[in-house]
Amino acid sequence: MGAINTLVQGVLLGGLYALFATGLSLTFGIMRLVNLAHGDFIVLAAFLALAAGQALGLPPITALAVVIPAMAGLGYALQRGLLNRTLGNDMLRPLLVTFGLSVIVQNLLLEGFSADSQKLQGGAWETASIGLGGGLFVGVYPLIVFALAVLVIGGLQLLFYRTELGRVFRATSDDRETVGLMGANNNHINAMAMAIAMGVVGLAGVLFAIRTNFDPAGGGSRLLFAFEAVIIGGLGNLWGTLAGGVVLGVAQAIGGAINPGWQILAGHIAFLIVLLVRPQGLFPRVAH
Repeated sequence: MGAINTLVQGVLLGGLYALFATGLSLTFGIMRLVNLAHGDFIVLAAFLALAAGQALGLPPITALAVVIPAMAGLGYALQRGLLNRTLGNDMLRPLLVTFGLSVIVQNLLLEGFSADSQKLQGGAWETASIGLGGGLFVGVYPLIVFALAVLVIGGLQLLFYRTELGRVFRATSDDRETVGLMGANNNHINAMAMAIAMGVVGLAGVLFAIRTNFDPAGGGSRLLFAFEAVIIGGLGNLWGTLAGGVVLGVAQAIGGAINPGWQILAGHIAFLIVLLVRPQGLFPRVAH
């Protein structure tokens, strides 16, 4: 029963990692943009929820109504005003610019909130659990996070394959120049993609801040988990991203069960094994 419990906890943790990774997968899949500030934006969303709680008295879940639109708007503005200028055949330019954004976000958070560790209080349901029999209990909050991850990825799949905007996104991913020649505004399309990605980042940041402590310097580890989930699942494949998050979460749960100090290391080892055995990821994206 202990092994089953470890497996279940790892799967549910994978839902949070999948949410971390979804925005990264979107921006790379559509624009081939590697955003090194992605983890810092997750932390920024957590602090926005904290600020909304302090200023407006909003509980974390209600604060999502502020955080998600704010992060989406920030994503659109950044892409339209700055990041579109870095796109092209040279991968170094967006890496340098987003690294600079990472430094800026970290320092702004340090100035505004200090280096102290913070945590959002989710209420009684944060620690509630459901008994499944045989001594197995599953936390209500991890179940909610995993369900939200599935809903978000399922919703994005519907967006990509059932809407006009989704068709334009897929066409942009395959051939941006031709889409531009057909009359589409590439700058607006890219900004819309970043807005959606940052909206997901806003959700992930608040859910992360309810689960555990956060501080301005925590973006690097969030970025690493997101990268690992994306690469394990397959670049540009959203359901693959969910699978990658689950693999990472299960590996960390198993490592933590063996020795608490091995939790993060076990996830990195699982990532390296997948990279060695299947460098394209478990479910690489197929061009349409």
